[in-house]
Amino acid sequence: MRGWAVVLLVAVTLLGGLSPALAQEPPPPPNPSDDELRNSQQAVQERAGEVGRLTTRLAELDAQADDLAAVLAVEREDAEAALVDLGIAEDAAAQARGRAEDARIETEAATAAIDEARARLDDFVTATYQQGLDTGPLGLLTSSQTPEELVSRAEFTDLLARAQLAAQDGLERARVDKANADSTARALLQEAEDREAEAAAAKVAADEAYAVADAAARAQAEQLAAVQAEREQVQAQLDAAESADSGLREQRARYDEWQRVLAEREAARQRAEREAAQAREAAAGPAPRAGSGSVQRVIDRAMSQIGVQYVWGGGNGRGPSTGIPGPAGDPGNRVGFDCSGLMLYAFNGAGVALPRVSRNQYNSGRKVPLSDLQPGDMVFYKRGGNAIHHVAMYIGDGRMIEAPYTGADVRVVPLRRQNLLPQATRVL
Repeated sequence: MRGWAVVLLVAVTLLGGLSPALAQEPPPPPNPSDDELRNSQQAVQERAGEVGRLTTRLAELDAQADDLAAVLAVEREDAEAALVDLGIAEDAAAQARGRAEDARIETEAATAAIDEARARLDDFVTATYQQGLDTGPLGLLTSSQTPEELVSRAEFTDLLARAQLAAQDGLERARVDKANADSTARALLQEAEDREAEAAAAKVAADEAYAVADAAARAQAEQLAAVQAEREQVQAQLDAAESADSGLREQRARYDEWQRVLAEREAARQRAEREAAQAREAAAGPAPRAGSGSVQRVIDRAMSQIGVQYVWGGGNGRGPSTGIPGPAGDPGNRVGFDCSGLMLYAFNGAGVALPRVSRNQYNSGRKVPLSDLQPGDMVFYKRGGNAIHHVAMYIGDGRMIEAPYTGADVRVVPLRRQNLLPQATRVL
């Protein structure tokens, strides 16, 4: 009995504590007709189909933007390669001009040697004439008073003959040296002129490639603006279609929240990876001899730069640097990395000096198939029949690190398969 009393007391207490509003039963919800339910279902289905079509169009526009970025990357690689060729040609021209100048100096020295040898011979002939020496057999007999004097004069005559022969031989050698120096100087001068012509041609090629890259950048900016305008229109239509049905709005909200959480987790992971790589890099000490560094050190060097902005032509073995000014979207006062510059910095930590341009980096090591891909391998991209335009580093677990394009930062992303070359380059 005592237990039932307790239960009854609790029940009375709870019922007594309820507010009048909660105690009242809520009104019934609206009861739509069969026609209203059917029309509502049809409208939702039509809007769902429109959402699918617009979402597909957004994916197409994103792919079109990626293609435009790849085309621009090819043009920029061409321009940067032409600038490298120009520098090589100008150095060759300067060296050839220096050799030609050295040959000119040797020619002048040979000319001076001829003049000196001719002067010595002239002095010898003049002295012989002024002293009236008769060194012939008759002169020896008529001018000698005694047999001893005859022997002495004969010895002196032999000395004079050797001296005259030496002077003539010196003059002839000087003339030969002069002829050789003239020939060498002409050849080196022609080489210098050829190298300067090549440098001029390389300058023209670099200017043309630079102009093409600039035009491509501007064209890409216009095309991307048009794509972005269409994308905004499509996005507005998509938003309108989604907002017409609360269920679709809830789906999009859940999807947006999922994306946000995923992005935060990825950003946190990349921050942690960057900080860990920076710590390992700081503890590693100076760079080892070429080729003797570890793969992990190369990866750490690259990972330590996560978040550094992309700058066309930026980056070297010491870190981010000022890029190449000019083409639209790449002012020259920014500091960062482009794709190949990031590789220069990463591999410099292992004492490996890579070439500057990505298409040359492709040939800087051993080729390995993608089936044998290992962390530290460089992977390359080309679009259609065009030359290589992008390089990244595989870091394992199906991921790679790259400096992607203007407007983005150094980042870690899943290994992209589209336009990926079937072979990677292994340096270490």
